[in-house]
Amino acid sequence: MSDKTTGGRSGNLPPETRSFVGRLEELDRLERELEPAAGVHRLLSLVGVGGVGKTRLAVRAGGRVRDAYPDGVWLVELSPLRIAGLVGHAVVEALRLGDRSTRPVTEVVAAWARDKRLLLVLDSCEHVLADCAALVEALLPALPGLRILVTSREPLGLPGELVLPVDPLPLADDAVTLFAERAAATGFTLDDTNRPTVEAVCRRLDGIPLALELAAARLCELSLAQLHGLPQVLGCARTGGTPTGERLPSRLDLLSSPDDGAGAGPPRHQTLRTAIGWSHELCEPLERLLWARLSVFADGFCVRAAEEICAGGPLPAGRIADLLARLVEQSIVQRHRTDPARFRLLDTVREFGADWLRALGEEHAVRLRHRDHFRHLARQGRVEWNTGRQVAWCERTLTEHANLRAAMDCALTEPGSHVALEMAADIGFLWRHCGSLRDAQHCLDLVLATDPAPGPDHTRALWARGAVALLQGDLEVAADWATRCADAAEAQGDPVALVAAAYLAGGQLALSGRLTEAIEVLSATPRLPIRDDGFGAAQLQVRVALSFAHMLRGDHARARTVADEVREASVACGESWAGAFADAIVAQTDLARGDVRAAVGNARTALAGHALLYNTVGAAMALDILAAAVVADGDGHRAARLLGVGERVWELTGRARMNSPDLLATRRSHEHRIRAEIGDAAYEKAYEEGRDMPYEEGLDYAIGEGGGR
Repeated sequence: MSDKTTGGRSGNLPPETRSFVGRLEELDRLERELEPAAGVHRLLSLVGVGGVGKTRLAVRAGGRVRDAYPDGVWLVELSPLRIAGLVGHAVVEALRLGDRSTRPVTEVVAAWARDKRLLLVLDSCEHVLADCAALVEALLPALPGLRILVTSREPLGLPGELVLPVDPLPLADDAVTLFAERAAATGFTLDDTNRPTVEAVCRRLDGIPLALELAAARLCELSLAQLHGLPQVLGCARTGGTPTGERLPSRLDLLSSPDDGAGAGPPRHQTLRTAIGWSHELCEPLERLLWARLSVFADGFCVRAAEEICAGGPLPAGRIADLLARLVEQSIVQRHRTDPARFRLLDTVREFGADWLRALGEEHAVRLRHRDHFRHLARQGRVEWNTGRQVAWCERTLTEHANLRAAMDCALTEPGSHVALEMAADIGFLWRHCGSLRDAQHCLDLVLATDPAPGPDHTRALWARGAVALLQGDLEVAADWATRCADAAEAQGDPVALVAAAYLAGGQLALSGRLTEAIEVLSATPRLPIRDDGFGAAQLQVRVALSFAHMLRGDHARARTVADEVREASVACGESWAGAFADAIVAQTDLARGDVRAAVGNARTALAGHALLYNTVGAAMALDILAAAVVADGDGHRAARLLGVGERVWELTGRARMNSPDLLATRRSHEHRIRAEIGDAAYEKAYEEGRDMPYEEGLDYAIGEGGGR
C-alpha cells in the first residue's frame, strides 16, 4: 500500500540520507523533554538562524523518541506554503487523514487524535507564525496526548512554550568534522597540515551547518586556500518593486530588519548570506540563472518541468539537465529524499534564488510560466482521466500537489480571470477524484464567487463543485450546485454536460433517500458514447449512481444489470474509479442472492480499486459490504473488526455514510447481525481492534487474505 493516504503508527519521518554530526547535548535535552512520562512542556520550539540545522535536529530527535509515541511522529513541512491560511491543510495532509468533510481543520485533527499519543513536528514556521500559533492554541488544550515540536527563526510566543536555542556547531570539533565529511565527496582529506585552514574557514562561517556544506562542496573546483581567501559576499541586491500578488515573507527577508538593505541583521545571518553568496558568485552565469528560476517550484520538480519552465533567453532547454547536475554537485540543488528522479532546493537556498529572480526582473514572467506549465498538466490530466492513464494521473496529481497549489494560488491573484476559472475546473476535478476535497472546495469557491462568464469551463467548475459536495455528504449544498450546473449545461447545449449534471441531481436525491426520484432522473439520461475526459467519467458515474439507487431500493436485479454495464465500460475505458464502485455494488447483489464467497471477493476487489485512487468514501462503502459478507460467511469476529476499520475510514469523510439514511440503516443492520452472532462483549472487543488499526494496516487486513474468512 502507498503511504500517501493515512497513517501508520510510526508517522512519516523521512529517512536520513547523510551522517548526523554533533548535537549530542541538544539531543539528550530534547529526548528528556519529549518523553511523555518525564517532560513537563508540551510545546517546544527549536529557534535559530536559517541553515543552523533545526530541521535535521528535530527529525533526529523525533526518531529517538518514536517508541514513546505509539500513534506516530509526524513531520509537517510548511516551507512550500506560499499564502497564509493553509497551515491546517498541511497538517491534515501530513497526517494523511484524507479528510473529505467541510469541518474546520482543527476539529478534524482533534477528532482523529482525541485518544492518541503523538508528536507533531511543525517545520519552518517563521513565515506562517500567526497561523501556527493559532493552530497550536486550538489543538493542545483539546488533545492531552499531543506534543508539538516547532522549528522556526522566531518563537511562537505562546504561554507554556519552551524555547530551545539552536546554536551553530562548535568550531574546533563538530564544525570541522562536518566540513571534512562533506568535503570528502570532492576527494578532500583532513589532516594536521590543512586542519588550521579548515578551522579558519569554519570560524569565518560561524559553524553554521548549511554554510559549511555549501563551502565544502566548492572544493571540487577550488583549493582550500582559494576557498579561505574568498571575499565577503553579502547576498543579492534588493529590488524596490513588489511581486505580482500577495506573498508570504521571504526567509531572507526574515534575516534582516524591515528597514535595512541586504546584509543587515545579526552577524550569523550575514554569515549565511555570505556562504550562499559564495556559492552564487562561484556559479557560472547560466547556473546562477537556473538557480534563480528554479526558485518558483513550491516543492520538488523533475528535469522535464525544469526544462519547460526555466528555459528561455540565454538558457536553452538542452543545457538544463547538465546545469542541474552541476548544481547538485555543488549542494545547491538536492535530490528528493524518496524519488531520485526529482529534485528540490533547501528553503534558504530557494529564497536566495527567489531574491535574485526579483532582482533580475523575471519573477512575474517565470511564475506565469510555472502557472501555465501546471495549468496544461492539469488540463491533460482531466482530458485523459477516463482512460488507462487514470491511476498514473492520480499519482502525478499527488506528487505535484504543492506545485499545483502554488500554480492555482498564482491564478487566484486574479480570481475572476478566465485562466483561474479554467484551472479551478481542471485542478478541482483532479483533486476531487484524488482525495483532496478541501483544496478543491477552496479554489472552486473562490473562483465561482466571482460569477464567471458562461461557457464550458464554467460548467465544468460548477460540476466539480457539486461533485465535491456529494462526496462530502453536504447534500443541501450539492442540490444547489446541481441546479446551477444543469442550468449552465442547458445554456451550453452540450448533451454530455447535461448527462454530467444529471449525476449531481440524481446522486443528491439518492443519498437523500428519495430513490424513486433519483431513478427517474438518472434513467432519463441518454446513452451517449463515453468520452475519455472528465465528463466521460461523469457519464460512468451517472450509471454508478443509478445502480446504487436500485440497490438501496432493494431491486438487486436491476442494480446488478447496471453495475455489470459499468464494469464492462470501465474495462473498455481502462479506468478504475467508477469500476471500483460497481464492484462494490456487485458484491452487495452477490450477498443478496446468497453467493457469499463471490461477495467477499468482489468487495475486496472494490476495496483494492479504491485504495489505488485514495478514495476514502469508496473504501468505506466497500468495507461495510465486506463486513456484511464476512459475517454471512460465518466469521462474526472478523466482520466486527472490519466494521471497526470501516468506521475509522468513514470518520475521515466527516459525515458518516454521506448522510444517507439508507446507508446508515444498512450499517445498523450489519451491526445487529454481528452482535447476534458473537455477543455484545465479543463484538465490542473486535470492533475496537479494527477501529484502532491505522488506515493502511486496516486496508491491508481487509484486502489481504485476512479480509475474507
